[in-house]
Amino acid sequence: MSTRSEQLARWASRLKFEDLPPDVVESTKLRVLDVMGLALAGLGTAFGRSVRQGAIGIGSSGESRIFGTGDRVGAATAAFVNAALAQALEFDDTHNESIVHMSSPSVAVALALSETLPVSGKQLITAVALSNEIACRVGSVAPGQFHRRGLHPTGLFAPFGTTYLAGKLLGLSEEQLVNAAGIVGSFAAGILQCWVDGTDSKYLHSGWAAQSGIVAAFLGRAGTTGPTEVFEGRFGFIASHLPDGNTPRNCARITEGLGTLWESRKSSFKPFPAAHVIHPYIDALLRLRKQHAIRPGSVREIVCAVAGHIVPIVCEPVAEKRRPTSASHGRVSLQYTLAEALHAGRLGKDAYQPSSLQDPEILRLADSVTYHVDPSFPGSERFKGQVKVIMDNGATYEAIEEHNRGSAENPMSTEDLLAKFEENAAPVLSPARTHRLAEAIFELESSRDASALVQLTIRDLS
Repeated sequence: MSTRSEQLARWASRLKFEDLPPDVVESTKLRVLDVMGLALAGLGTAFGRSVRQGAIGIGSSGESRIFGTGDRVGAATAAFVNAALAQALEFDDTHNESIVHMSSPSVAVALALSETLPVSGKQLITAVALSNEIACRVGSVAPGQFHRRGLHPTGLFAPFGTTYLAGKLLGLSEEQLVNAAGIVGSFAAGILQCWVDGTDSKYLHSGWAAQSGIVAAFLGRAGTTGPTEVFEGRFGFIASHLPDGNTPRNCARITEGLGTLWESRKSSFKPFPAAHVIHPYIDALLRLRKQHAIRPGSVREIVCAVAGHIVPIVCEPVAEKRRPTSASHGRVSLQYTLAEALHAGRLGKDAYQPSSLQDPEILRLADSVTYHVDPSFPGSERFKGQVKVIMDNGATYEAIEEHNRGSAENPMSTEDLLAKFEENAAPVLSPARTHRLAEAIFELESSRDASALVQLTIRDLS
């Protein structure tokens, strides 16, 4: 009987553009659009500047370029930088159940390799789609269990997707793909201690996932071997990361229904630059603010009903969440995020500024946010939010968001995503260039050279 990695290798190596459902093709193009805009926005952050400088300092020359700047580096380095940049604002898409950010590393790898070998638009769409699908499937083996252990899903699951992506574009055989997947299992990592002190390392995980996939694919092609049972083996990925034998896990989800059931359809785009599980609360609160003309200064308490699995991610420790020390800290705080959103009436790409993190009125509102676990709430497969606002005069307003905006059940429109892309690209590209890039992405399947997308991000393009 073939192993999980062998089944994935067989599927990935044989997958053709024509096998993709039309909705998967369209959503994949939108994910390319989203990631490229986010990477351009990430360039302007202190984190983005440090990553670019660090990558250039490594000194690996090559043909692939960093989005927006045109710095030429090796393919693995370009993929690392571009994927990390796209994570810088906590604004990239997420597979709901596993909470893996799968598109940032996938798009970064595909475009980095497109500058080193011939890749058509159809090939790029196919590669990104299969990478996202594999990352989501691996993440679905034990939903929520990795976060509980302080491990970041993107660092764990996305490397497998990018490995099969890189292997497909590089023309690896099925045997070489299996070896590459076995190799990348040793790279799958990402601790979340940065959530405690608000440091940047989480945003690097998307970059490591991208870089690791390319490295593993080249090693597999060169003949380096890796374990065939990388997923289900006695010391494999699942057993090593979830050593408790009583932890629920279902390895069959990695491969069942491949090509028929598209797990990646259950992924959500982000309308806000914050942890995805907070999104339904933001929308519910902003809706109440508008409907009832709520004055933030007159709010006594904001009460949130939550699912138990989000408590250690965005609710506790309470004192830490109410006083984030940095933007990255604030983005994973339910209390602070709701406070800033209510205070400003929005939560855009410019949120979590140092002045906001120290604003006395925002911090007063953060102290007013409380939560309680509602056992009737769904698991991680669906992000639901319920908010009750209690005013100083005793008036009470309540709203429920059954599905987070950006999910399949409550989608963002193409126009919404285009507006997000335009806002994110604006600091780097002129409106005319932004339009040209978006147009090229929407017509990607007709392109003979996918690397043209990278060229369209370069600042000095006429």
